[in-house]
Amino acid sequence: MLIVKKFGGSSVADRERIYNVAKRCIEDYRKGHDVVVVLSAMGDTTDDLIALAQSINPEPKKRELDMLMTTGEQVSVSLMAMAMHAMDVPAVSLNAFQVKMNSTSRYGNARFKSIDKKRILHELDSRKIVIVTGFQGVNKYEDITTLGRGGSDTTAVALAAVLNADLCEIYTDVDGVYTADPRVVKNARKLEAITYDEMLELATCGAKVLHNRSVEMAKKYGVELVVRSSLNRSEGTIIKETVKMEKMLITGVAGDKNTARISVMGVEDKPGIAFRIFNTLAKNNINVDIILQSVGREGTKDISFTVAQDELKRALEILEEHKEALTIQEISYNEKVAKISVVGAGMMTNPGVAAKMFESLYNSRINISMISTSEIRITVLIDEKDIDKAMNAVHDGFALALVE
Repeated sequence: MLIVKKFGGSSVADRERIYNVAKRCIEDYRKGHDVVVVLSAMGDTTDDLIALAQSINPEPKKRELDMLMTTGEQVSVSLMAMAMHAMDVPAVSLNAFQVKMNSTSRYGNARFKSIDKKRILHELDSRKIVIVTGFQGVNKYEDITTLGRGGSDTTAVALAAVLNADLCEIYTDVDGVYTADPRVVKNARKLEAITYDEMLELATCGAKVLHNRSVEMAKKYGVELVVRSSLNRSEGTIIKETVKMEKMLITGVAGDKNTARISVMGVEDKPGIAFRIFNTLAKNNINVDIILQSVGREGTKDISFTVAQDELKRALEILEEHKEALTIQEISYNEKVAKISVVGAGMMTNPGVAAKMFESLYNSRINISMISTSEIRITVLIDEKDIDKAMNAVHDGFALALVE
């Protein structure tokens, strides 16, 4: 059996945890399995490196930032190999260059184009545990790139797909996927299984267990995932194409504070204006989420939309730069907002989900400023200060703490 195991930064934060991970990997190795391990940087290393860069230059070039940040994973994989050697187990650490993990050239948020599996298969044939740096690729200029937030999850799934792995395990600091963030909602319940689609919606809406791009890739290549904790032995959550139909309307609740609302006011009320606004943002790689358009008045209208908070500054600069061409009279923004979402395949066939969600928020006196829906998701924008209260209210409203 070929197993890919990914461990996040908290799982390899210090010497003790590195040895703990090494032992878990060696257990499977000694059962005769082939083991490929993907690691993130230790603990808060990535944040520390970003802070260090900004102390030198407040706005570092993304290429140089990638060069710096990828050192974190190299430290993790080399130390892990050393720990395994100390336990008399053959292991080899490899970075994106050595594996040839080819990516696009968008520094800071690259995507994989192809992965050469020859080196990994050669090392596995030599009965070594192969330890690979997560979060990084190499572009056509032979520059090192990073894959953006949660990139190590994507590395693990990509390797599992290309190697036709029998199992892809994602180890994190929680022991599975819960009905809500257990740090915010104390009575959140762990799910035995969840579909790719539901997990993708939750990940996109702020659930931090898995990165949405890794779930997208797992769905595309049919890689079954298991999310579990590196700190205990409890069974995790399986993520796959279909799960047995639950009695539950809703699978989970997610909150996301990394959001900001932008309003462009007084734009001409005629065909093509909305297209030009959002096309201008898209060309500059700005992702837009919830959109709300006002009723036209005196030949003008207002359009509000949300973007990720870390893209707010850039979005405002672009809109200001094209203000005249886009017929914008005024631009305003609000950073003190958050999104709360409910996700569940059950809502496709059951009316009244939105009403129950809105009732739960109303009972907690929480105001809704924007609404967005998909087949299996409802998202609303609220004040940031209300997010924890809102998550608990909605979780209780749908009785998600009760076992099915």
